Amino acid sequence: QVQLVESGGGSVQAGGSLRLSCAASGFTFSRYSMGWFRQAPGKARSFVATITWNSGGTRYADSLKDRFTISRDNAKNTVYLQMNSLKAEDTAVYYCAATSDWVIPTTRSGYDYWGQGTQVTVSS
Repeated sequence: QVQLVESGGGSVQAGGSLRLSCAASGFTFSRYSMGWFRQAPGKARSFVATITWNSGGTRYADSLKDRFTISRDNAKNTVYLQMNSLKAEDTAVYYCAATSDWVIPTTRSGYDYWGQGTQVTVSS
């Protein structure tokens, strides 16, 4: 069975940091590009970051580029999201996703597999 399991979420004060992990299984992880999305209460799920299958390229939402870093370890079938200088507006459920699309998408419909999400709460 295909599984994407996020971890590392929690509560943190504004200005703090968190490192999210997403462990993948049930598919050939190294053949897929990976993405992170987030969804705040009452808002649509939005793009956070993507990384290519070989870590050769990354892309971020413009508002997050200076604070967030995506990375992956194919030997561990894991993708990471380092989040620094967190703000209250970063509060959301964070999801990881996998795509086989040649053109790495930034939309929800472009991804094949999704995790269940991990809650990040930033207090001010």
